[in-house]
Amino acid sequence: MADWGLWQEPRPLKPSFHLVQVIEVLTRYGWCQTFDFSPTGRMCIRGAQTFLESTGHVTVIDRGKAVNYLQTQIARQGVEMEFWAWNDLSRNTFRGVEAMISAASDLARRNGE
Repeated sequence: MADWGLWQEPRPLKPSFHLVQVIEVLTRYGWCQTFDFSPTGRMCIRGAQTFLESTGHVTVIDRGKAVNYLQTQIARQGVEMEFWAWNDLSRNTFRGVEAMISAASDLARRNGE
């Protein structure tokens, strides 16, 4: 975690960088479905966001903005559901989740966030 700067002077990140860090957390600890935090330490998208917020790496406001970008990206796929419910769809894989978060991050970056 120190290699990522998560324990050394954490600074809240804007939404685009926060979403990149969500991918890093899911890659490092593992992605899961059904649980925010699994018994083995894996996390879903919302769990990774909660972890990053609790360690000071995103503010509540910027996390909310990041969620809006996630929701926008899911809607572009023609899916009308909350991102955390979309995470749990049986057809999803980590690569698909990673691609969606990355696309949401790109959208946030293009919007200056």
